[in-house]
Amino acid sequence: MTTAWLMLAVGDKRQHGGNDGYDDNPRYHYSWDSTVPNHGNVAVGDVIVLWDKKELIGISVIHAIETGTDEKAVYSCALCGRADIKRRSTVTPAYRCDKCKGEFDTPHREIKTVTTYRSRHGKTWISGPDGLGSVMGGAELRALCDSPRSQLSMRPMRWEKLHAAILDIVGEDEVPVELDGGENTPIRGGHKVSKVRVRVGQSAFRERLLREQGEQCAMSGKAPAAVLEAAHLYSYAESGEHHEYGGLLLRRDIHRLFDLGQIAVDPVTSLIDVAPELHSYPLYAELHGQPVTVELRPEHLVWLEAHWLSKRTAA
Repeated sequence: MTTAWLMLAVGDKRQHGGNDGYDDNPRYHYSWDSTVPNHGNVAVGDVIVLWDKKELIGISVIHAIETGTDEKAVYSCALCGRADIKRRSTVTPAYRCDKCKGEFDTPHREIKTVTTYRSRHGKTWISGPDGLGSVMGGAELRALCDSPRSQLSMRPMRWEKLHAAILDIVGEDEVPVELDGGENTPIRGGHKVSKVRVRVGQSAFRERLLREQGEQCAMSGKAPAAVLEAAHLYSYAESGEHHEYGGLLLRRDIHRLFDLGQIAVDPVTSLIDVAPELHSYPLYAELHGQPVTVELRPEHLVWLEAHWLSKRTAA
């Protein structure tokens, strides 16, 4: 039975009233320690769903968990000793306890030895709006949990509900194999209305690339227009802009592997680099070390180098 977890990750804003926060990079790893409820229940092979309280950030499968020990400052209410405190930036006193409702400027501080955990899940990362093509909001994600009203930063989800929700968004044939779970999960029928984030100008962006580059994949060569997609060389989800010379036409399967970083362009040689895990597939292995099939402008090279640094050198 597949186990899934909804985990809160909001970058520098991710904090708990009882500690100094965590070092997260949602695309690659998620950190927690033994002061967090459910800290010892997460395992390799579990599905990890990251959100920012408002919407889905991304989904992946944990392929490794690193553990260690560390000294950690733990803070608690100066009045009742509970850790359910929040720092307030615009109100004084600076702290308020959710349990006893007490207010104070300086919390009690204690140094504890804790077990640290860090998931590694970058190999199968699927960006929420980008990879699934739809916005999954906070209310929807809470409803998929064992306890929808839970306030825990790491809370168990109902895999069968999560799997069905993904099916509703992308369809049975498009569910990423990493999230298939190996289960014979019943598939619900019918239809529902879903809020979808549409990329404004995407069609015009693709038409421009077809005019500039012709009917050919920039990695594999000539291909019918029907299988060519306009691939942004940067995260469109973050910028929301179609930059000039910021895209190339890629065959649909290569586009997917490019987004995952398994196919990239080496900024030193300007040659196609295929990740070792794909070398057993002749279709992709033969691309390794080959030049791209279209003329690259300096702007392309800038974006391709940024893609390489993001996908191949990030932690």
